[in-house]
Amino acid sequence: QVQLVESGGGLVQAGGSLRLSCVASGRTFSRNPMGWFRQVPGKVREFVAGISWSGGSSVYADAVKGRFTISRDNAKNTVSLQMNSLSLEDTGVYYCAAARVSFVDSWTPVRWSEYASWGQGTQVTVSS
Repeated sequence: QVQLVESGGGLVQAGGSLRLSCVASGRTFSRNPMGWFRQVPGKVREFVAGISWSGGSSVYADAVKGRFTISRDNAKNTVSLQMNSLSLEDTGVYYCAAARVSFVDSWTPVRWSEYASWGQGTQVTVSS
């Protein structure tokens, strides 16, 4: 089991930046691929970014590629999402998620069903 707590959300103007953080607790965090998802009312949960357990591989949704950067620090049990050049379409509740334990360095799941643990979410609102 992995417990996750997000922070860093808030209100930001279009074109600005935010950095989200997620703190994890549990016995096997260092072997869990991690991801960020977002959701708005009336839409399904959307994959944003994922990172393998070692941090050696990352994958991004097309909508955020080149603007967002995911990173992790296994020694500190944290994963972060740096969000730059934010637009109104980036508004939503952002969730940190942990996939099941893996020893495959390159595994970076993108489907919500492949993640087993979720944080409570943090609101990101982008204004014009």
